[in-house]
Amino acid sequence: MTEGLRRSLLYVPAINARAVEKARTLPCDAVILDLEDSVNPDAKDAARTAAVQAIAEGFPGKTVALRCNGLDTAWGQADLKAVVQAAPDVVVLPKVAAPETVLAVTRAIGERIEIWAMIESCAGVLRLADIAATAKQARLGALMVGSNDLAAEMRCRLTVGREALLGALTQTVIAARAHGLLALDSTFADLQDASGFEDQCRQGADLGFDGKSLIHPSQIEPTNRLFSPSSERIAWARAVIAAYEAQPHAGVLAVDGQMIERLHLREAQRIAAFALKAG
Repeated sequence: MTEGLRRSLLYVPAINARAVEKARTLPCDAVILDLEDSVNPDAKDAARTAAVQAIAEGFPGKTVALRCNGLDTAWGQADLKAVVQAAPDVVVLPKVAAPETVLAVTRAIGERIEIWAMIESCAGVLRLADIAATAKQARLGALMVGSNDLAAEMRCRLTVGREALLGALTQTVIAARAHGLLALDSTFADLQDASGFEDQCRQGADLGFDGKSLIHPSQIEPTNRLFSPSSERIAWARAVIAAYEAQPHAGVLAVDGQMIERLHLREAQRIAAFALKAG
């Protein structure tokens, strides 16, 4: 996978030059230049051209991703050609419902560009294990949930708590972890509900997601905060690491009155590495 944090993943319509320019100055971890949902059919070609130019100009300090239109659309193949030309860090594939999609894109663009597969259909949820397993043959780096499309297909209510989607959310995290992938949570559409957004960020972090897709700059700060370990958690991690450095052959130790095993050491090392990246 490409280096860097993956907490806040801001979608920016590639056709919106002002938003693209502003995104360069924002504290999001990744910018996803969008050619799909946020671009009208009559603007697809112009958006593609703009995206290639924007990627060439760069987004210093950020992961740069390009979300293509589906391969089954009139724009999909042209989008993949633009991916090869622009060479972003990541290509985001919408509505991945089968492993063959990931493999086909890998053949088209090669393995130097990472792939993030969006899981936003019932078929995609049912094939999660097979899609994630393509990481053995392709440069798949993440599974991304698309709650809006999934809820629409399920005909369920999409609440802040996402009760109807909890099974799919958990399965996505499990499939990602089983194959060493990132698990990335979906967008939150109600920009007026800041409290609900924070609640959903906490839920996503509690479920094990690494970060969240965003549709507005106002969502960046709470996402970075809530998908980062707290200062208390970082202190715990450093204490666990120090304890095992002092007793490298120990199996179980006591740290601050709690029994700690080597599985906790692995988690502590992950948290410490995250804190180092975050500065």
